[in-house]
Amino acid sequence: MVEELIRVVRMTFKPQDVPDFMNLFHEVSPCIRRFEGCKHLELWEDRRYPNVLTTYSIWESDAHLEAYRKSELFRKTWDRTRMWFAAPPEAHSYRRKVQVEVS
Repeated sequence: MVEELIRVVRMTFKPQDVPDFMNLFHEVSPCIRRFEGCKHLELWEDRRYPNVLTTYSIWESDAHLEAYRKSELFRKTWDRTRMWFAAPPEAHSYRRKVQVEVS
């Protein structure tokens, strides 16, 4: 099994700023998906709290994620995003331990 890094970032936005974040995400997500080492990117919405959004991404390695986090793309995106937060974001990194194939 490949040692990919799974990154989950849960963000709580001021409700009135969710549309601004959504516009930004649609603008930058193609660039993030093309970033070297990014294998997958999704945006999730909490079922109970529509102002809580979570990014789910898969990276080839820790080094690839770190390169992205040090990039101009990340810096510019994060600078714009953080002004809309209603609470501090929560970021977690995971390694897949077991993958069950559904047949």
